[in-house]
Amino acid sequence: MDASEAEGSTQNQGKEEGASSAQGDAGARPKKASLKRAADAKAKKKHKKARVSRPARPGYTVHQGEDMLLVISSSTSQYDGSVWTLKKKKGSKKKKLAKGKGKASQVKKKKPVNAKPKLESKPVKEKEEKVANLFITQEEDDHRWGHSLPEEVLINIFQIVVIQEGAVPFLCRVGRVCRLWNAAASSPILWHRVTVGHCWIAPGRSQLPKTQKKIKDTLDWLAHSRFSQLRDFSLCHWTKNVDYALEVVSQYCPDLCSLKLSYCTGVTAAAFRSLGLHSRSLHSLNLQYSEFQVEGLLEYLENHGSQIRQILFSHGLKNDRLLAAITRGCCPDLEMLEVNTKLDSKDCQLPVCIQALQMACPKLKTFRMMNVQPLHKGMRFGIDPTSGFPLLEELCIATTSFSYLTDRDLRDILFDSPKLRVLDLRGCSRITASGLAALPCLELECLFWGQYFSSHVGLSSLKKGLHTLTQKWSRTLQQLDIAHQLFTEEDLELAMSYLCQAEADTLRSLNLSGTRITPRALRPVIGQMTALDYLNLSSCRYLPRGVKRIYRGQEDIRQLLDKLE
Repeated sequence: MDASEAEGSTQNQGKEEGASSAQGDAGARPKKASLKRAADAKAKKKHKKARVSRPARPGYTVHQGEDMLLVISSSTSQYDGSVWTLKKKKGSKKKKLAKGKGKASQVKKKKPVNAKPKLESKPVKEKEEKVANLFITQEEDDHRWGHSLPEEVLINIFQIVVIQEGAVPFLCRVGRVCRLWNAAASSPILWHRVTVGHCWIAPGRSQLPKTQKKIKDTLDWLAHSRFSQLRDFSLCHWTKNVDYALEVVSQYCPDLCSLKLSYCTGVTAAAFRSLGLHSRSLHSLNLQYSEFQVEGLLEYLENHGSQIRQILFSHGLKNDRLLAAITRGCCPDLEMLEVNTKLDSKDCQLPVCIQALQMACPKLKTFRMMNVQPLHKGMRFGIDPTSGFPLLEELCIATTSFSYLTDRDLRDILFDSPKLRVLDLRGCSRITASGLAALPCLELECLFWGQYFSSHVGLSSLKKGLHTLTQKWSRTLQQLDIAHQLFTEEDLELAMSYLCQAEADTLRSLNLSGTRITPRALRPVIGQMTALDYLNLSSCRYLPRGVKRIYRGQEDIRQLLDKLE
């Protein structure tokens, strides 16, 4: 028994020692885990403290524009109310304190953390107040910037738009914004030039009586309140109420100088009588593409033609009588005469006596007959005129069809015109280089001699004599157009060499389309004429394939020089 008891005691002691050792190991493990948790909590606290230490966001923002800095105050800042969001977060955390003590302890530890933004928000508020005092302090002012602009500034802004878009309907619309804009839009400076189109109804449609009344009321209001200093007035695409518009404008616009009717119909003699009675300053009449009573205009020219300086009209069956009246001396001070027709018109022959026109209009400076073939008529008694057009500066006889104008006809027009600057003979295939070289003008700046629409261009033989023109006018020639003129390669090369003798900033436009120009003749012109900004080389068969096109701009033309070498 003793031996067995001894063995049992030894076994029990071994179990107790094993159990005690197991209990010691189990007690050591939770201590290590608690230490790790404490270390993690300290690290989190440090990390959260680092976040709080960030500088407070400013109460304003700065935006960089093209030429200025824009500072937006706290009233419109996107960071407005950042302090109040922190208070809301504090309130929400206090509500969570009742749920558990662990959360309450975490919130209590974060109390000093939230106190720092409160201290830093005070200087931010002071900065906000200073910025607000310097710039805008209220949100309402941000939306009312147009009310604080000086009226002179608004007038200058409106004037820029009026030059580009016109006075109507722009000024009528901006005048309804507010009182300040209405006062600026009603400035007489902005209403010197007015163009009125089909604002109420599309052209070609019938007008109801209410619409016609609205049109008349609007014209009356404009004439009374806006047209006090009107000088240039234009009507476009009006088929009705044209007489009423002209009568109202002539009565209430004493400074009217220029009148233009474009694609208008129904102009009667009553409108011209009203112009004669009230518009004493009127000196320009543009009636192109409009239908009017010829007898009424003839009556106006006979009574008030001495005040007319410019007159423009389109070729028609009855309109030819206007040119006959002008040659009789109805407009002795006429400075500009233009007769044109539509591009699709055919057989537009206009009989005109050049000698009678020279005697009736000695002050003529611009004479244009566009797409019209003048048929020269002689004087009845065969009197040779002693003077032609001594003040003439521009002559245009361009046409889209074949022209019968010869060197003799051109000499009869320009035999006494030494001040000629612009000569447009496009389509005049019978004019020769020798006839142009014999003209008395020595300072020609623009010569347009291209053959664009003539069917006889391909059948004509090679020409010579271009070098005589460039030699004569190389010092003053700025624009030269000889498209589809079949001059020889040698003549073109010699002509280009004379152009290079002028100053570098003289020649600005050169059209050589369809000519026999060669790279050798073209290189010196491109290299020396630094002001050249337009060059047409399309359909030039003697040039490389990749070069035949239109060049615009000096840089584009300089790149062409590398391709020609």
